[in-house]
Amino acid sequence: MIIAIDGPAASGKGTLARRIAAHYGLPHLDTGLLYRAVAARCLALGGLDDVGASEAAARTLDLATIDPEALRSAAMGEAASVVAARPGVRAALLDLQHRFAAQDKGAVLDGRDIGTVICPGADVKLFVTASPEVRAQRRFRELAARGAAVTFDDVLVDIRKRDERDSQRSAAPLVMADDAVALDTSNLGIEEAFAAAMAIVTERTSRLG
Repeated sequence: MIIAIDGPAASGKGTLARRIAAHYGLPHLDTGLLYRAVAARCLALGGLDDVGASEAAARTLDLATIDPEALRSAAMGEAASVVAARPGVRAALLDLQHRFAAQDKGAVLDGRDIGTVICPGADVKLFVTASPEVRAQRRFRELAARGAAVTFDDVLVDIRKRDERDSQRSAAPLVMADDAVALDTSNLGIEEAFAAAMAIVTERTSRLG
């Protein structure tokens, strides 16, 4: 069983993906971490301007070396959005994501192009969203809890910039797959969102027999 969960930044898709994966005992991949890891390697080498270096970093990326906690800053999210817009980077990471999804038991993947590009034949597709203001508030609380010196207004600007970049890029833009089910979490707590997501997954999988 392959479950594809897409959506914009801070929509709650990662939290839902982890919980759904745990519920079904499936491996989970936060594909956004791949782009953050590529961006981190580029920054360590001097910056984000070298397209060739970002493509090389993507081709040699090893999942085992990724430290999620080291990649969660707002700056790294912005940097990841920059490299993720490059077709060469996305192409280099395509095989890695395909191999993860092809595991015997299946997998849960979350990102921005899982249902449209990575796993267009996924058994279940969710598109998780929320208003920019709600998503900015969530991200602001998350960053503030880690001690980051950020303001809500700065986070909201960043969220809107990333939305624009992700939806307008030429390579695998953020769009809802035709056969995905939308889940707006703007007014839902974590437990409510999880229950709603599980209801969708259960309904969809029941059709598979």
